[in-house]
Amino acid sequence: MNEKHWLVVQYPLKSAKGSKRDEWLRDKVTEYLNLFLADAELGYVDGFELGKGVADPAKYVLNLFCVVTDEARGIALVKRVLKEHRLDYTRISIATMPFEGGGTYTLKYAAKKGVTDFSL
Repeated sequence: MNEKHWLVVQYPLKSAKGSKRDEWLRDKVTEYLNLFLADAELGYVDGFELGKGVADPAKYVLNLFCVVTDEARGIALVKRVLKEHRLDYTRISIATMPFEGGGTYTLKYAAKKGVTDFSL
C-alpha cells in the first residue's frame, strides 16, 4: 500500500496579496485538482497559502497543498490537469514530502529550467 504524501503546487506572484487573476487561478486550480484527484481516488486539496515566501520574504507565492495517496501518480495527474486546462502550467513548481513525520519538501518538478531547490 502506498504512503500518503503532501504535494504542493507553487506559483510565483508579483505581490503579497496577489491580483484578481491570482485569486481566480487559486480557485480554478483548487476546483480542478479536487475534481480530478477525487475521480482518480488519489487525494484532495487541503488548503492554500498566498503571500510572502517563508524562506525568502522578498518573494511572493501561492502554495496549494494536496494530500495524495500515490506520489508519482499524483504528480503526473497534477501536471496533466494544469497543462490541459491551461492553468499557468509554465509557471509551477511541484514538491512533496511524506504525510507522516514531517520533514522538508523535495522539488519534484519545475517548469522553469535550472530550478533545483524548493522552499515554501
